[in-house]
Amino acid sequence: MHAMKGRLEGKRVVITGAGTGIGRASALRFAAEGASLVLVGRRQDRVDDTVAAILAAGGAAVGLALDAAVEANVIAMIEACESNFGGIDVFFANAATWLGPTPVFKQSAEQWLEVLRVNLIGPFLAVKHAGPRLREQGGGAILITSSVASLRANGGDAAYSASKAAVNSLAQTAAHELAGTGVRVNALLPGLIQTEGSRPIFDHARARGTEGRLGHVSALRRPGQPDEIASMAAFLCSDEASYVTGQAIVVDGGVASTHPFGRIGG
Repeated sequence: MHAMKGRLEGKRVVITGAGTGIGRASALRFAAEGASLVLVGRRQDRVDDTVAAILAAGGAAVGLALDAAVEANVIAMIEACESNFGGIDVFFANAATWLGPTPVFKQSAEQWLEVLRVNLIGPFLAVKHAGPRLREQGGGAILITSSVASLRANGGDAAYSASKAAVNSLAQTAAHELAGTGVRVNALLPGLIQTEGSRPIFDHARARGTEGRLGHVSALRRPGQPDEIASMAAFLCSDEASYVTGQAIVVDGGVASTHPFGRIGG
């Protein structure tokens, strides 16, 4: 998808998890398409790097080092968007965590609580606090990063997969609680994307000499890049997606469209 400059012109946007990966790629894409941004991440240096890149390109952005799953912090993000840019039009709840290749039998309840806190409570708080503001102004968009791991097994650890399945449900229920208000809520489901978060997968494959097989189960036979997710995020947060709400949009190279199989013939 080629960038349509100005697609997000005038939009005032909060993006969490904006220091690296999909969040950073989306921040750069949103800024290039005209959005003014409040960028949030846990690490100040990474958020500052994203902000600096946007400012250097002539865009508008401010950065906050905050935990995106704390209620007071979510309120502060929205207020920062309002004080810096005069309001909010989009909240992209992208921050997430996972346990890595840990069998469910070795996961602790404490680990589950943290994964659910970051991956589900954070987006819930975004809906809770951004939803009413967007409703008052007559419209807007909330986008939550989910995962193809939410759909079936082997896309992530058990806690991560369960939390992302819950995110899909949150997007559906929130979309209908906001029915008739002009506020749209969707979930975005990436497949295997080459990011900081997925680096252990790529490092492990490289060590085994199987890096070339990463993404081979997809119809496109490769892993995805953060920019490819940012393209869909920009569309879903723009007015071009004005009739899209309550959906779980998959961007995974075709992985979720098939069952495991053995190739027949040449």
